[in-house]
Amino acid sequence: MAPRGRTLLLPLAAATILVASTIFLFAAAGARWRPADTGLPVPAHAFSAAAAVPVPVPVTSNTTTSARKELSFLDENGDPDDPASASASASGAARCDPAVRVFMYDMPPEFHFGLLGWSPPSPDSVWPDLSTPPPRYPGGLNQQHSVEYWLTLDLLLSSSSSAPCGAAVRVTDSRDADLVFVPFFASLSYNRHSRPVPPEKVARNKALQEQLVRYLTTRPEWKRYGGADHVIVAHHPNSLLHARVPLSPAVFVLSDFGRYQPRVASLEKDVIAPYKHMAKTFVNDSAGFDDRPTLLYFRGAIYRKQGGSIRQELYYMLKDEKDVYFSFGSVQDHGASKASQGMHSSKFCLNIAGDTPSSNRLFDAIVSHCVPVIISDDIELPYEDVLDYSKFSIFVRSSDAVKKGYLMSLISGVSKQQWTRMWRRLKEVDKHFEYQYPSQKDDAVQMIWWALSRRVPAIKLKVHRSSRFSRSDRGHK
Repeated sequence: MAPRGRTLLLPLAAATILVASTIFLFAAAGARWRPADTGLPVPAHAFSAAAAVPVPVPVTSNTTTSARKELSFLDENGDPDDPASASASASGAARCDPAVRVFMYDMPPEFHFGLLGWSPPSPDSVWPDLSTPPPRYPGGLNQQHSVEYWLTLDLLLSSSSSAPCGAAVRVTDSRDADLVFVPFFASLSYNRHSRPVPPEKVARNKALQEQLVRYLTTRPEWKRYGGADHVIVAHHPNSLLHARVPLSPAVFVLSDFGRYQPRVASLEKDVIAPYKHMAKTFVNDSAGFDDRPTLLYFRGAIYRKQGGSIRQELYYMLKDEKDVYFSFGSVQDHGASKASQGMHSSKFCLNIAGDTPSSNRLFDAIVSHCVPVIISDDIELPYEDVLDYSKFSIFVRSSDAVKKGYLMSLISGVSKQQWTRMWRRLKEVDKHFEYQYPSQKDDAVQMIWWALSRRVPAIKLKVHRSSRFSRSDRGHK
């Protein structure tokens, strides 16, 4: 062979030997090493910050499994980072990837179901036996702010071996959790026990909040991260009034920020959840544009304090307009039933700021497929980071709404085609505003868990940044 040929073959032979040696070493290492591109699944909480619901990647001809292709992670010992994943793989069980893993305190019933008049089935139990129907939540306006009830039931059910895969799963060790849930029915406590009942000197609602602060701030789970990974539901605007400042490091689940100081609650830290709607969901709705005779509908309290004064202005401006229904109404005169009928027969439904920026009326309109007209400059909306409300709602600035003729001109100018697009979108998104037990895919319960899961990366970033020097500080004390 020519010298030039031998010169080219020598590097090629060396490279071949190097590759073969590498393959042999990797094979010997076995499961202790995996390349980054393995096609193995990873828990949903690792990518949930990017999407509201898991989106599978289409399977291509070179995909080795039907599962979506994701990154996998190992801990410092080379073991799978997700203990649930490891146990599922070992048993051959089907994977169930929750959006978030949650530790829930076993708090006394007086903080949660005891407020419904429920008693534990045994002295050593604090939770209902879910093999029977759970304690019934009271109706009426109490139910609008029943978010904590539905989330607590969902966590309890997730502990069952027969529970379907949901967005959240309850874990028994707080060290395995992404979030720590506090099962305090704050809104119910406010609604039922905000006034002292003799011989009480302190209202039960206030006393429970004081107990809650003492309970949480002495717990090792709270001390670990200063409460930053805790979740507390305070959906009624007046709930948790006495405890919101000392517990403000936690993630609050709220209806809006109307009665919160920015240093206590904000969109960066907390989560907005929908009210439980009072109007009946319009099932199998075929009542399109021509089947809804009322152009614009509003029924509710007209004279409100604080930010709700605009209702009064709009009432006098619109009450005599053709095809507009604008009337006083309340829950005492079968308001929910009448509102359902009125919204089901209307094209547009007004959602005007009241005492606070939000109200249940918006969610009544959504499940009635009546296009919401939102006049509330400071409103915050549930899951707005993943849901575009402009596809099924019309937003009007308060300063424009009170201009003579502006609102009617805007609404009348919406074509049948435009309205129909929004109506169809309402029928697609209404499921996101349904509270159910057991929870169903993409309903309000699961959407809230997904929203909370998207807070986890920011919580971890904050915790990790604050603990940069903690180890060295401890070593020099």
